[in-house]
Amino acid sequence: MAHMPVAAETASSVEAGALDPSLVLLVDDDVSLLEASAELLEMEGYTVATATDGRAALDQLRRGLRPCAILLDLMMPVMNGWDFRREQLQDSELKDIPVIVVTAAGLSEATIRTQLGDVELVPKPSTDGALVTAIRRCCGDVQP
Repeated sequence: MAHMPVAAETASSVEAGALDPSLVLLVDDDVSLLEASAELLEMEGYTVATATDGRAALDQLRRGLRPCAILLDLMMPVMNGWDFRREQLQDSELKDIPVIVVTAAGLSEATIRTQLGDVELVPKPSTDGALVTAIRRCCGDVQP
């Protein structure tokens, strides 16, 4: 995706281990939704990295990408969101990166939190405002 090179450059300029307050990682297998969300967040001033499955997202994180938040779909091929979150929580360097679950699974926030831990839930389809508000809660506001 066109967004990853920018994110990789940004991540390398951040102190090792520190989260980049303007970088967001989007993980979703719906490429059109991924691109629309990336465009929205970039217009809000965030830098965006993308992955189309949990395995690709973990690979980026393990290579040093440190976003202030991960927007995570649950239902994806290769590695789904539940498996991604389980591996993330077992990795001492990644476990504290905030996760916002964006899903059409129809599960309550209480159910999602029971299964995935301390995450925020934004149901699909989400409004642009709900997505941006959730990101701002995790990352703070950036200026475009």
